[in-house]
Amino acid sequence: MNAGKVTRHSLLVLTIMLSLGPAAWAGEAQPVAADPALEERVTALATELRCLVCQNQTLADSNAPLAVDLRNQIRERMREGASERDIIAYMVERYGDFVLYRPPWKATTLLLWLGPILLMLGGLAALYYRLARRRREEAKPALSGAERARAAALLRDDTGADKR
Repeated sequence: MNAGKVTRHSLLVLTIMLSLGPAAWAGEAQPVAADPALEERVTALATELRCLVCQNQTLADSNAPLAVDLRNQIRERMREGASERDIIAYMVERYGDFVLYRPPWKATTLLLWLGPILLMLGGLAALYYRLARRRREEAKPALSGAERARAAALLRDDTGADKR
């Protein structure tokens, strides 16, 4: 094979590879908002609602199909003139308090709010009890005089020699 052909072929392959490189770094195209103010409101509200699929992300952060659908529902309701409170009330009615990223303070969510504090207090009480018990055990004398004499007798054999 001719060295010139190999060089041209290699150069052609290298040019194609280099021209496709920037496409690999391209991100997902973001939709251009027709109304930037509306999109800002949608995003602000979506950060207050939990993704029902991901559960540890807000609707704004999630790319799950359900989260995209819920964001579209929020957008449509806002276009129809619904307020943020109306939309939140609709979502809570439909999905329960779980959809709220910060659930309200009420009887059904009391354990959710107070649970970490109660666990911490229980742990501190258990630690205090254990340390107090250890101190009481350390304060007791190890052996009385009679118990020491009996232990020494047990350690000696018949000849009177110490086994230790």
